[in-house]
Amino acid sequence: MALNQTEEILGMSNFSWSSSCESYLLFHGETYLGNGFRAFLYLLGLAYCFVGLSAVTARFFQSMEHVVKHSRQVVEKDPLTNTEVIQHEKVWNYTIADITLLAFGTSFPQISLATIDAIRNLGQKYAGGLGPGTLVGSAAFDLFPIHAVCVVVPKSGSLKKISDIGVWLVELFWSFWAYIWLYIILKVWTPDIVTLWEALLTVLQFGLLLLHAYAQDKQWPYFSLPLPRSARPVEWVPEESERVQNSGCECDNSSEILQADEEQDVNIVDIFSIHSKLVTGPAYQAVPNCDMEETCNSNFSGQSNLQHASVFSIWRQQFLDALVLESSESRKMNNICMRIGNIFWKLVLLPWRFLFAFVPPYHIAHGWIAFICSLIYISGIAYVVTKLTDLISCVTGVNPYVIAFTALAAGTSWPDLVASKIAAERQETADSAIANITCSNSVNIYIGIGIPWLIDTTYNFFAYGEPLYIQNASGLSFSLLVFFSTSVGCILVLVLRRLTLGAELGGPRPWAWVTSIYFMFLWLIFVVLSSLRVSNII
Repeated sequence: MALNQTEEILGMSNFSWSSSCESYLLFHGETYLGNGFRAFLYLLGLAYCFVGLSAVTARFFQSMEHVVKHSRQVVEKDPLTNTEVIQHEKVWNYTIADITLLAFGTSFPQISLATIDAIRNLGQKYAGGLGPGTLVGSAAFDLFPIHAVCVVVPKSGSLKKISDIGVWLVELFWSFWAYIWLYIILKVWTPDIVTLWEALLTVLQFGLLLLHAYAQDKQWPYFSLPLPRSARPVEWVPEESERVQNSGCECDNSSEILQADEEQDVNIVDIFSIHSKLVTGPAYQAVPNCDMEETCNSNFSGQSNLQHASVFSIWRQQFLDALVLESSESRKMNNICMRIGNIFWKLVLLPWRFLFAFVPPYHIAHGWIAFICSLIYISGIAYVVTKLTDLISCVTGVNPYVIAFTALAAGTSWPDLVASKIAAERQETADSAIANITCSNSVNIYIGIGIPWLIDTTYNFFAYGEPLYIQNASGLSFSLLVFFSTSVGCILVLVLRRLTLGAELGGPRPWAWVTSIYFMFLWLIFVVLSSLRVSNII
């Protein structure tokens, strides 16, 4: 395919407001509308996709919570009494859960977008620009705005520090190395080209990150830093509800599932704490937390029908709740404007709420079914986002890299923001809040860019015997240098807070807000300089 045709597909051509964009989303009649009106409609659609992404992310987080809570029975013998002791051991390691489920899960919108962008460019000489641009922009959004939010969310005067500084240093090293590695690929070894082996090495380094972090967590000799760590929560998800004996098996008394018949539409779910039955406001339905396939004791089969009935009643309730526009509490409101606004907002969300009601209840199979279904929905929304971004670039002439650095990066990084914010609020330490940021940045490169490039380079290697060429590699490399420079400034401030205040997050309100504003300023520097460079203005 000719170079100018490739540029047109990648959205790299220079369009103007007066030029005609023949691409469309649903029907050809869109091309007869004015470019300005089309841009407004596509931006509106993009915002609506981000709303849907936030809604399905709520279900994804709840399913992830149940995955992490999964434990197994371990029988040990007491050396003194020689009696068997049954203990419940968590399946997921604290550190590995942060890197895989939390960081990978919250980065899945960007990974899906980049993978879809790579698949639709199979056979092209040049790689798509949306994926790398979005992932680098998302890394900047994760590091700066999310840190800016996390540093101010703890209660006034409270301090939250990283308990396991060794694991954080390991995660930080691999996060920085990811972007150094990307720059080496693009500008040092094979300038403007990515080979199959470079893409494969990029993906394999995620495994090295997991292994190194696990070795540091377990304090393996010769493979870990000899750094002390303070006390940290035993539970990755803090348990607040008491555990009781239910039908002979130790289960949470109430694994509560949020119902939609409530005062507010909840699109953000607290994934780091279990709601207590004493909480007032939203209605929760208590269900046994034992999975359907587990047999806790010999009498469990007698309870199977009851638990299946609970599952189907909850699933049925999800559909009924999706259609509820006004709760009993909102009907009691005296402010008619707020009631109308609440009904209008739920009406806007109605298609998403009904669509996501098909996600099975979260306590089935340790939450894995809901987890996988949520990821499928996220991938579908990511596909629509890529189409809308192409159209916005087509009708406005804005470089797709600029859109990726800004709108796409911020929209797809919303799950990262939610997860880190809740962790900073709910957890006793800052480990998960900050680990989610650093690990998400590593996942963005090793998986988010590595997998799409591996797909394209493998196809080109066997089909044409050629590598993958990177369009506007100089602009992407410049963005990496800007990000690396500003990120050093961010980490230095975190270290300074640790040395002076004793913690990375929280502290006196004035200093917390000064730090937050500083982080936002760094993000603006990255966005402005990167956008000017990829647009060939500087």
